[in-house]
Amino acid sequence: MERRFASHPNEVKQFDTERLRKEFHIPVIFAPDELKLVLTHEDRMIVGGANPVKEEVALTTDLKELGVTYFLERRELGIINVGGKGSVVVDGTEYEVDFKECLYVGQGSKDVVFKSADASKPAKFYLNSAPAHQSYPTTKTTLADSESGAMGGLENSNERTIHRFIHTNGVQSAQLVMGMTQLKPGSMWNTMPAHTHPRRMEAYFYFDLPDDSVVFHLMGEPDETRHIVMHNEQAVISPSWSIHSGVGTHNYTFIWSMAGDNKRYDDMDPVSMKELQ
Repeated sequence: MERRFASHPNEVKQFDTERLRKEFHIPVIFAPDELKLVLTHEDRMIVGGANPVKEEVALTTDLKELGVTYFLERRELGIINVGGKGSVVVDGTEYEVDFKECLYVGQGSKDVVFKSADASKPAKFYLNSAPAHQSYPTTKTTLADSESGAMGGLENSNERTIHRFIHTNGVQSAQLVMGMTQLKPGSMWNTMPAHTHPRRMEAYFYFDLPDDSVVFHLMGEPDETRHIVMHNEQAVISPSWSIHSGVGTHNYTFIWSMAGDNKRYDDMDPVSMKELQ
């Protein structure tokens, strides 16, 4: 498991492109028959992926890094499949998780194994894990089950649908909040006008993006913005003090996840367009 440290905004102002990407960009989420994990000290979130192809992939890591005897002893886990049909086995119970379906796994679950239904079209399980103080039931949810809402408009190139999976009014968790935003054809902007939420960090995972397209992910303090170029199936860490927005050369889908002091989706500090620099 790779470790990333938290950064102060005054320090980030001095970063060049290489350093910015090293600290916040996660270029590889999926590798065949491997578990890829990045632990950030921003609210101790873990971002990663499991890509079972010819073999099953178990949720495990260097437990000394987490100070526990098994992965979810003091953690919870959110899973969204962005690949072919697959399943997740949690303590002997198997849950089918299809494309763009979500599974929440509660604190105290000891054995978690990822499987693909077809090796020629393997599942790709995107993972977010946050520390947990309470155990909630393992629960599956789908796009149809999610709390969804349309936002934006084509005139501003940001017509999109937001699906909330793990949140206060949906699948219950200790602190993890997780969902998905799908941009419609002709729309490229997300989360603009921008905002921050100093009480919670956030991570974005971009997918459904053609190989010859990119997303320019915007971050930084409102008056000191930076950008990171994102390709398909890559993730980025957003500190609580940073805006998190982006614009693509094509429409796309992204998964957002948060951890911190509360689970209120609407807990954000708006940033006006005039403040951005």
